[in-house]
Formats: sequence, C-alpha cells, structure tokens
Amino acid sequence: MEPAGAAAPEAAREEGLRKSLSFRDVFLFLVTAGVNLQWVATAAASGPSVMVVWFIGLAAMTVPLSWCTIRLAAHHPDEGGLYVWSRKAFGEAGGFLCGWIYWMTNLPYFPGVLYFAAGNGLFLAGANYRHLSSDRGYFLVFSLLALGLATWMNLVGLSVAKRLNNLGAHARWVGGLLLIGLGATAWWHFGSMTPFDRASLTPRLDLQGLVFWSTIAFALTGLESVSFMGGEIHDARKVVPRAIAAAVPLIFVIYYLGTAAVLVALPPGEVSGLQGVIEAVAAIESRLSLHGVTRVMAGILLLHSLGSVGAWLGAVARIPYVAGIDRFLPQGFARLHPRWGTPYVALLTQAVVTVVFIVIGQAGTSVAGAYEVLVGMMVVIYMLPFLFLYGAALRLPLDRTVAARIATRCLALLGLFTVTAAIGLAMVPAAHEPNKPLAILKIAGSTAAMVGSGVLVYLFRRPRLRSPGAAA
Repeated sequence: MEPAGAAAPEAAREEGLRKSLSFRDVFLFLVTAGVNLQWVATAAASGPSVMVVWFIGLAAMTVPLSWCTIRLAAHHPDEGGLYVWSRKAFGEAGGFLCGWIYWMTNLPYFPGVLYFAAGNGLFLAGANYRHLSSDRGYFLVFSLLALGLATWMNLVGLSVAKRLNNLGAHARWVGGLLLIGLGATAWWHFGSMTPFDRASLTPRLDLQGLVFWSTIAFALTGLESVSFMGGEIHDARKVVPRAIAAAVPLIFVIYYLGTAAVLVALPPGEVSGLQGVIEAVAAIESRLSLHGVTRVMAGILLLHSLGSVGAWLGAVARIPYVAGIDRFLPQGFARLHPRWGTPYVALLTQAVVTVVFIVIGQAGTSVAGAYEVLVGMMVVIYMLPFLFLYGAALRLPLDRTVAARIATRCLALLGLFTVTAAIGLAMVPAAHEPNKPLAILKIAGSTAAMVGSGVLVYLFRRPRLRSPGAAA
C-alpha cells in the first residue's frame, strides 16, 4: 500500500517548479559536478601508473554510470531523480533510504570544498596573506560567506543559481586547458620531472595500490546528480541523455591530461593531495620565468570550487523537497517560496546543517586535519546510493530491444561490482595510519550512523503515513 503523498501523480512533484535549465545549462552543470581538479592532484600524487588506472575507471565506472543514468532519466525524468528511481524499483523504504544517504553524504562535502576554495583564495591574494593558511578563523569566515552566497542564489531560483554553476563549469575547462597547456610547454622545453616508462606505468596490484582505485571511482561520479532537478529541465527526457553524452568526453580529457601535466611539472613525491595543482603551476611558472600565472590559476580554482558548492547545494536540496511531498519528512520541506518557486525550507535546512559540519570540522584540529576529516567522511557512504542506481537499472523495464536489455544488464552488473569493490577497498586504512583498527571503526561508525539515522527517521514517519488522517 502506498502512502497518501506517494500515490499522487508524478506531476505533483513538479507543481510550482519553474523549468529554468536548457541543454547548455545541464551540460555545464554536469561538467561542474563531474570534474574536480582536486582529484587531479590526488591522482598525480600516486604516480604515473594512474594514467592507466584512469582508463580502468572510465570503463568500470564512467561507462556503466553514464549508460544507466541515461536509460533511467529517459524513462523516468521526474523531479527527485535517483530518489524516485529507487522508490519505483525498491518501494518506499528503498527510495527514502537511498535519498537520505545521498543527501547526508553531501553535507560534509560542502565544507571540504569551501576549505579548498579558501586555500586557493590565499594564493590569489598574494604572499602577504599566506600566513592565514593555518588560521581557522579565516577558513570559518570564508566558508560561511561563500555558503551564504551559494544558498541565496539557489533560493532566488535556478535561473540565478545556474550562473554560478555555469561559471564553475567554465572555470573547469579553462583551468584544465591552462594546466594542460602549461604542462605541454614545460615538457617541450625541459622534459618531464616524472619518468614515463613501462615499469612506472604498470598499475600496482598490491592492497594499497588497489585502495587508490576506489578514489578514482569516486572522482568519476557526479553524472547522476542532475537527475534530481528533472522537473526543472526543459524536456528532461531528451536533454539529460544528450548532455551526459556530450559532457563525459570533456570530463575525462580534463582529468587525464590534467594529471599528466601535474606529473610533468612535479615528481609524484612532491605533489600534495590538497594543493597539488597550484603547486604544479607555480613550479612551471618559475621554470618558464612567467609572472602572474599562479594567481590566475588560483582565481580559476576559487571559481571552480564556488561553482561546485552552488551546483551540489541546489541539486541535493531536491531530495528532502521530494521526501517532504511523499511525507517521509515533515511537509514543510515540500513548501515552495511564494515568489521564487524554490524549495526554500529544504535549502535553508541544508545550509544550517552544513554550518554545523563547518564548525565541527574545525573543532580540536588544524585546518589540514579538518579538511582530511571532512573528505574522509564522504568516500564509503557516497558509494552506497549507486547500489540503488544500478539495482534500479536492473529491476525497472527500460529497454524495448533485446540488445539494449542485454547492454543495460551487463553494464549495471559491472557498475555494481565496481561500487562494491570500491566500498570494500575504501574501508582499508592508509599504510601510514598508526591505529588501523581505530581508522576502520571511524569509517564503519560514521557510515552506520548516517544509514541508521535514515532508518530511524523512516520508522518514525511511517506510522503517520499509514494513519487514517494521512490523506487529509
């Protein structure tokens, strides 16, 4: 038996929403959501063998995710995307739990990206402000102001918020081209600081080498995010598949050639996971006797990060909005702003919770420690909703021809294997971790807390949905 809110037509989810996103906006959104130059630095720090691992990630993660998202979005272009697909495939409990996990895992993501933006802001400001790199007050103030800007733009509506999203996308491809161009120039004049030969390009197959593969799989996610705004896209049934097909090649080129450029500029041992891109640009600037290039890249990375916050803030706020319509969350979450037609309660609640994560992340640790804690909270739990996505692709009728059904089934099974392996590998602590059992306990405990909180909310709300007055 369906709850009263869920029995309403799917069109009810989109009532009052404004269709503000064209093909261009969706394409740029996907570039913003799908590329993070932070992962270019993380990949380069692992050494030249990552150049092969990127292709493994393309085949094992990007292709299955693209295909299954395209098929699901073409047949079910509803507001709520992955939440709705999971609900259709696994019932109300599966849909709510998938949406809850996806929403929760993005909350610590926002402070992590904001810290990354604040760090690049110091490079833009110049050497006189570098002393603030360890100042927690600066990072707190910067994060709160940037969060306030992104929240306000999303409150006014996607017609305004998409400007920040699109700016972030342009920053990505411009920054990627700049990094690639500088790397090619440095290689032409001075050669590569990292040797590329058969031995160095061979991927490591030991446990720690395989653990890194889960990071590459994580970096190649994001294509599913635009589905949450399906009700606000002009002709989402056609636009989303076309935009994914156009965005994937650009995303992969930026990641692949950007990683090569960083390795040309610096040996892997000198690349930091947090500021590796800006360090590589600074090294090339010095080597080529250029001036101002590092500041330009710092400004690009700042816009890149702000675009990420704006894009993800708007996308994942649609999850509690649709859950409010379905009455799994208080109905206040389903309210739209009377003037702007945006889910303002969901957006404001999300902003408040993000502030809590910003403050907690800084408590009792350094800026670098806070960043590592926030990033570490995401990896395992972020992969869990993809189990629902690939499961929905297997359960829902999406294809009319035998060949298409076989392709969907094979790619969904490949995606399930990749995600399951990535979750297992991400649970393995780093080699330098002094207390490995405690590290595993932290990962498992945080995952259990986020999933368990969703189960409790569902069990608390479910009797209300079953009550005789639920349909009032």
